[in-house]
Amino acid sequence: MSRTKLDLCRHLLTDIHGELVSKVGYYLLRKGYAPLKMIADETSLDIKQVQRALCVLIQHGIAEFERNNRGFIQYSVSSSRVACCLRYPRYVRCAQLLYGDVAEILVEELLQAGQATMSDIVNKTMDRLNADLETAGRPKISASVVQDKFTNLVRTHFLQRCQEPMLDDKKRVVSLEPPPDPKDLFIIPPMEMEGGGKGTKRKREEEGASSNKKLKTDSSNTKDTSGDAVYWHVNCERFHYHLRDQAIISAVASRLDKKASEIMRAILRLSETTTDPMETRTHPVSLTDILGALPKDFILTRTTVEQYLRVITDDMPEFLSKAGDSSGGLFVVNIFQAYEALCKAHIESVVQERFGSKSLRIFRVLLVKKQVEQPQIESCAMIPAKETKELLYRMMQENFVTFTELAKTPDHAPSRTLYLFNVNLRQVAAMLLERCYKAVGNAMVRRSLEVSEHKRLLDKQERVEAIIASLEQQHQAGAEVDEAQKEEIREMITPPERQQLNRVKTVANRLELSELQVDETIFILETYLSFTRRPPAPKK
Repeated sequence: MSRTKLDLCRHLLTDIHGELVSKVGYYLLRKGYAPLKMIADETSLDIKQVQRALCVLIQHGIAEFERNNRGFIQYSVSSSRVACCLRYPRYVRCAQLLYGDVAEILVEELLQAGQATMSDIVNKTMDRLNADLETAGRPKISASVVQDKFTNLVRTHFLQRCQEPMLDDKKRVVSLEPPPDPKDLFIIPPMEMEGGGKGTKRKREEEGASSNKKLKTDSSNTKDTSGDAVYWHVNCERFHYHLRDQAIISAVASRLDKKASEIMRAILRLSETTTDPMETRTHPVSLTDILGALPKDFILTRTTVEQYLRVITDDMPEFLSKAGDSSGGLFVVNIFQAYEALCKAHIESVVQERFGSKSLRIFRVLLVKKQVEQPQIESCAMIPAKETKELLYRMMQENFVTFTELAKTPDHAPSRTLYLFNVNLRQVAAMLLERCYKAVGNAMVRRSLEVSEHKRLLDKQERVEAIIASLEQQHQAGAEVDEAQKEEIREMITPPERQQLNRVKTVANRLELSELQVDETIFILETYLSFTRRPPAPKK
């Protein structure tokens, strides 16, 4: 693991979980595996502090533990799982777009809790929604609606069960083991569906209010059927697969139009159930199935869909290709080639911003021609020799371009040696990935510095807003509140202080937005590099 990624993980842990958890997590990231006593000794922390930090890391799925050969429990932290914390806002937004506001709050609450039972998450979601609906004067939501959203998220694998704890002879947890069948991770016990929400419990208590004995019986049954033994957490990999498909759909939409992107979305949706997510190509999908999977509001005839598919396969062959002619035509999505094209587009954008448009022309010539001599680059890019040499060697200095020597004689004399320039796409993508890690880490440091420098002013604003909120609650309860009093409280913050607060909020929002935008590039580069690191498929 690189130093820049380590620093980014440390900033993420500090920003989300605090200094104590960050110190323990950063130590485990550098060390790899370590038992509890060693962590406490080398971090100069008390054992109870280390235990609390490890509990937080395990609760959020960041830390893992197992028993080594000597019988000690050793702990480790996954850097990829820490980096997923940067994408939490994208997970929440994805849930909202797919299943609505209820699913958005469900995923948000589960991300904050790390792992929890279905009943706890449903109750917390209902409390938040009903508080907002009551303020707006709208009817409250029922527990069945929230449970249905939770079930839909589990059915589509966005939520999954936590791994089961393995106990030793002394009934101590020594590791977490997945179930024998991976499908068991997405099964909701019938007990949870019967008594998971607060509304169900309240309904049972109202129906059994005839006697105290009946009330106690109902409450005990509710406790037994609440499913407290089953814990759930967010399946980050499933969100990554969705974001991966969404990047392909967005690329088709920007290149062609929305109808073409909806056709690509239908193909990807059909191939979800038949294709392994780790495959570089989806299984073939027929034209008939594509027509049946398109949204009803998209009134497209068979001829129009055929024309769109022909345009996509001709104009964007790295995204979609034709695999056969049966059933009106079979089509496959080339996921690896699509992400290679997206990776090239991001790198070309960086080259243009860093070196200029002429350097971009040279870079594209190298991508197309693979191995090119300098005179050929000059003729293909239509740039003078002196300027070509200057731009080429500037990119070589920044490691965007490399060269290969082909000596005609054993003495490797420069006059009798060919120098072929090329682009190592994997190497350039890895270099840009490190720079993206550094950029996100710098943005987080700058944002925390802005907040810490104006902490006194921000605390003052929070106190003023809390006083005004309490006065408004008193007004809703029927008490009379003087508007002049509220205005006097607002004037506790002077105009220069208010201007400074607006500047701090603007800077913090821009830095946070830049973190999310850079994370989109990180996701593209990481996905491409993950495909290149996989071993080739065995020949049939």
